[in-house]
This record gives sequence, structure tokens and C-alpha cells, in this order.
Amino acid sequence: MFAQFARWGDRVVRWRFAVIGVLVAGLLGLGSYGLGLGAHLSADGWADPNSESAQALAIKDAAYGRDRTADVVVVYNAPDGKTVDDPEFGRAIVEHLDSLPRVYPDEIAKVNGAYWQTETGVAQPSLFATTDKKHAFASVAIAGEDNTHAARNFRKVKDAFAIPGIDTQVAGGQAVAGALSDSMVEDQQRMELIAIPAVAVLLFILFGGLVAAVLPLFIGALTVLGAWGIVRVLTHFTEVNTFVSPVVSMIGLGLAIDYGLFIVSRFREELDGGHDVAAAVRRSVLTAGRTVLYSAIIVIAATGAILVFPQGFLKSFAFGTIATVALAALSALTILPALLAVLGRRVDMLGFARLRAGRADTRIEDGFWGRSAGWVMKHPRAVAIALLLGLIVLMFPAHNLSFGNITERYLPPDNPTRLAQERFDELFPLRKSDPIQLVMISDDTDAVGAIRTVANSAPGLAGEFDVPSGAPLRADVFSIDAALVDNKNADATIDYLRSIDVPEGTTLLVGGPPAVQKDSIDALLRLMPWMLSLVLAVTSALLVLMFGSLVLPLKAALMNVLGLGATLGILTWIFIDGHGAGLLGFTPQPIMSLTLVLITAIIYGLSTDYEVFLLARMVEARGRGASTEDAVRIGTAQSGRIVTAAAVILLVVTGAFAFSDLVMMQYIAYGMIAALFIDATILRMLLVPAVMALLGDRCWWAPSWLRRGHRRFGLGESPLDEPGGSTAATRSKVPVS
Repeated sequence: MFAQFARWGDRVVRWRFAVIGVLVAGLLGLGSYGLGLGAHLSADGWADPNSESAQALAIKDAAYGRDRTADVVVVYNAPDGKTVDDPEFGRAIVEHLDSLPRVYPDEIAKVNGAYWQTETGVAQPSLFATTDKKHAFASVAIAGEDNTHAARNFRKVKDAFAIPGIDTQVAGGQAVAGALSDSMVEDQQRMELIAIPAVAVLLFILFGGLVAAVLPLFIGALTVLGAWGIVRVLTHFTEVNTFVSPVVSMIGLGLAIDYGLFIVSRFREELDGGHDVAAAVRRSVLTAGRTVLYSAIIVIAATGAILVFPQGFLKSFAFGTIATVALAALSALTILPALLAVLGRRVDMLGFARLRAGRADTRIEDGFWGRSAGWVMKHPRAVAIALLLGLIVLMFPAHNLSFGNITERYLPPDNPTRLAQERFDELFPLRKSDPIQLVMISDDTDAVGAIRTVANSAPGLAGEFDVPSGAPLRADVFSIDAALVDNKNADATIDYLRSIDVPEGTTLLVGGPPAVQKDSIDALLRLMPWMLSLVLAVTSALLVLMFGSLVLPLKAALMNVLGLGATLGILTWIFIDGHGAGLLGFTPQPIMSLTLVLITAIIYGLSTDYEVFLLARMVEARGRGASTEDAVRIGTAQSGRIVTAAAVILLVVTGAFAFSDLVMMQYIAYGMIAALFIDATILRMLLVPAVMALLGDRCWWAPSWLRRGHRRFGLGESPLDEPGGSTAATRSKVPVS
């Protein structure tokens, strides 16, 4: 494997111009294809497609057609001193409603119904107005065979429902989904406008030169462009949720810049060590490049474990992240070494010597990180106990962790769409857009009526189920709805309805948004242990393969669990317990269950990622004959500055999403911020040296059969003075301009 990496470095140097031209053109082509991605994203993918609620929805849609009654609801508020029966008031609204399908025939299918009679909708005064006649609403259907197309059409007409001089509020499923989507677009723009310039400044300070600083940013930009194209490709095979694109872009940009940072730093280190350009590229690929590859494989493994879950949102996120991280590693291992081979020592151009001062002539292990590791190893027991107690305290609030579903409450409290939806639910509590639904399949109408009678006794109902009516496309299917008093506490209602004894020959399925939420949470709780076991097994196996020790992977797993638990405790304290809700502008609420899956996979992958970069330098020092204590100090000193810089860069990238209007993105952003801070400081730079000092030489223990296998097949860091290392690299005859 070492020889393969060395040959890879030689090939990239030899074919550097071809590598740059072909791969840059390919990524730019992917980016061009990904333009306009937003029009192909969906608000779907939250549900477990194998659940009872999903089956109920599929049967209902096949029998009745797609339910468009809650696409858009427009609330009309009568002026002071008037009611909705005022002729002039009603005439203006009817004229506007009648014009909508004519003006937007491809986007608006029809007006389903309203307080007033319209050309395409029935008039139902008793259902579409409040008892005081001060408020009325209309239901409008958005065209589209599925929610993806309907969402695209709604974006085109979202401003068409306002009437000059009349107080209107626009709510409904498509309106809420559209507001969420718009916020995601703003988040992505914020990342581009704030995070990237800030990262550029950090890289310039770190490298002390403009050229070196631009290289990781260039790799990051190419990766994000390629990620857009990949996600666009995914939309042809599965529904990709609106949230997937910015999260994938965030991870891709952050990791690509980090990978670039590690390789450029190692290249400059090798140049400072007296190696020629070809040798420096080769050694960088052989060391930092191999570590980047392992890092990418570990992040991919952690993310790939998400595929055990059935929800389309999680699957599309997993596929998108896997492809994007692979793209980041590919760019860092091909385009970047080729660019370094072309630039050579010009990598330090356009900089300030003062910022680069001391890079080569100062013993790095005598610097801050080396001294801090030395101090920790002099007091390992006290440091370890203090940090463990602190992490356990941070974990404690996680016992309040609770799960919910994505609703308009994910929008800021003052968002117009959220206010409209909450106002509608308040004025028309029996017309809520998220009722509990019963789908019955039977040829016996008496049996259907009997089920309805029993169902009306379910706890938590705001009113009775409506009267069953046969489906137009299938005579034996009946669907009835009922509003709930509190959709956030629907478990008792659902359990009661699912326990109803049905006559022979009749099928009863419980669906609707509350049942979808419950089924999704149940799937999470059922499959989460499998996901965690898979992540732990795969990442541990990779660490064994890389480092040849059984102790180091177990230590890494323990560190990751501690960091993850502390992060979840912090997030629960903020977003569920509500500390800082006013400052951050969100409503405390149960977190969406699928978000927990994402944050767990991302944090575990990134935590192992930084562990790899830290341990790689320790193992490299150990391979040169250093003692355990010296290897820990040297490895921490050599990687401390770079790991911290990488964490800060990723903090800046994810920090841009901390200003999001969506509580879901705030949850992910603050989760990563907390995890990165804990990981890069408390765990990697303090707790790891303490634990390894306590373990001593037992850190490297492995049974004899594993040591033999690792010597034969292992992929860890090789001493650079072995064949394929420094001697071979220094004698490289590959020409470099």
C-alpha cells in the first residue's frame, strides 16, 4: 500500500497538467449541471415508507387522487365594523379567486372551496367562516402530480394570493414548505457571502501567503460545485429534500478545505525539510494524503450507516454526503498535489514573511501544543478525572431529549407564514391541515359506519370524524378525518385507533401527519441501535487497519461517545429546555427525530476524523522509535495547530448556519459548533494525551496475529525512511517545472 501511494504521488506529478485540466473541467461541468437545483428539491421524504401511515396515504391518494385541500389556505379578515358578508368585500375576493386558475393555469389547479361561490369551488359558509363572520378562508389547489412539482409551482405563484386593500394571510402545506425552502436558500447564500471570505482570511493568517491560502479554498469551491451536480443527479432517482442540499454543501466545503489544509501544510513542511518539489509532493501524498483518504472513508462509513433508516430524506442525505466527501478526497488527492507540483516553492508567493517566520527553524514540539501535552502527561489522572466529570455534567440535560415533527414552528416566531398558519389553526380548529386520518377498505358500509362510531370515542379528538364517503376511483375505500386537540401528544389517540377490532373482510389503517410522526419516531428508536453498532464496528475496524492496535480504536470510540453525549446535552439544554430561545429567535420544542440521526452521524464521523489526524502523527513518531510519551507529545505538537485550524475553519463554515431562521439548521449548526469545540480542544488535545499517558505502552497493544496481519496488510503511517519513503522520494527523477 505504501508503494501504491508513492507511485500515485509520482503519477500526479508527472501528469499534473492533464490531472488539473480533466478534473477541474469535470467538476465545473457538474457544477453547471447543478445550477437551478432548488427547482428539483422536495418537501417530502420525512415518512417511513414501510409504515402503516405511509400505506394509508398511498391507498388514499390512489383512490381519491392527491389531496390538495390543504395546499394553500387564504384567510380573509373583514375590516373593522364589517363582516365577510359585506357585498363589496366578498365581490373583490371572488373576482380574485376566479382569476387565479385563469391567470396561472399551469400552477393553480382550482379553488377547492370558499365561503363564497367561485367558478371552480363550492361555497360552504358553515365550514369556511368563523361564527362571528369576521374571518373566512378559501382552499386553493396547487397543480402537480407530486409534492416536488407542486412545490415548484407554488414558488411561481406565492405572491399571487394578496388582494390590495384586503387583509389576507396565506397558510397551508405548500406555503409552509415554501417558507422553509426560502430560508434554506438564504442560508446557502449566507454561507457563500460570510463563511467563505472569513475562511479565506483565516487561511491567509495560517499560511502567511495568498497563494497557499487560495489552494484549499479552490478545492472547497470545486467540491461544492460538484456536490450540486451530484445532488441534482440524485433527484432523478429519489426525492431529495430541500434541507439536503445546504447541509451537504456545508459538509463538503468544510471537509474539502480541511483536507486541502492538511496536504498544503504537509507539503510546505516537507519543503522546509530540504526536499525537492517532487519529493515533497510524494511525501505529502504518502503521509497526509493517506490520512485524508482514511478520514474520508471513515466519514463515509459513519454517514453510510444512515442508510439503515427507510426515510427518503435520510437516504438522499446519505447518498449526497457520501458522494460529496468522496469528491472532496478525490480533489485533495489529485488536483491539489498536481497544483502543488506546478507551483513548487511559489506556493509561498504573495505573502508576509513575518507570518511565516519560525516555520522551519523552531522545534515544533517545544511550542504551545507540545508544552500543553507535556503538562497534561505530568498530571494525567487529575486531568482525565476533571474532564470526564465535566463531560458527564454536559451530558445530563440529554435526559430531556424529545422528538417531534417539522412544522411551521421551525420558522421564526415572527415569520408571516408561521403567523398565518397559527392564526388559521386558532380560528378554525376543526379544519387543521394535520388531522388524524382513517383509511378503511371494505365492501360493507355498515362496518365502516361502526368503525367510525368507535373511533369517535378516541381520546384527544377536537371533534368527531367526518361522515365517510366512497372514493371516486375505488368504491371499497373510505377515508375520514378528525382534528386533534394537541397534535404533539397524539400517541394515545393513535394507539386507541390502532387497537379497534374491525370486522372480518375490513382493513383499517391509521394515517395523517400525527401518525406519520409517530411511525417515523418509532422507526428511529427501533433502528438507531443498529446504526450506532454499524458505525462503531466499521470505524473501529478501519482504525485497527490503520494503526494496528486494538486499544486505540476502543479509546477513540469512548472519546466519540463522550463528545456526542456532551453535544446532545448542550443541544437539549438550548433547543428543548429553551435556554437562549429569545436571543436565538426560536421556539423551544421537541427536535425532529431525523435531525438527531444526522447530527449523530456527522459528529461521530468528524470526531473520528480528527482522531485519525492526531493519531497518525503519533504513530509516525512511534514508527521512528519514539517512546509512548514522546510520540504523544510530538504527535500532539505537530497536529495540534493544524487540527485546531481545521476545526476553526469548519466552525466558521457551519457557523454561518447558526444565523439561520430555521430551528432545524440552528440545531445542526450549534451541534457541530459544540462538537468541534469539544473535540478539538477538550478531547483531542487534553483528554487523549491524559488517557494515553495513563495507558502507556498498552496503547499499542494488539494480539500477535493482528500484528502480523497489520504488517502485511495494514495501511497505517510508514516510517518515511523506509522504501517508498524519504530516500525513494528524494531520489525521484520525476521532473517538476
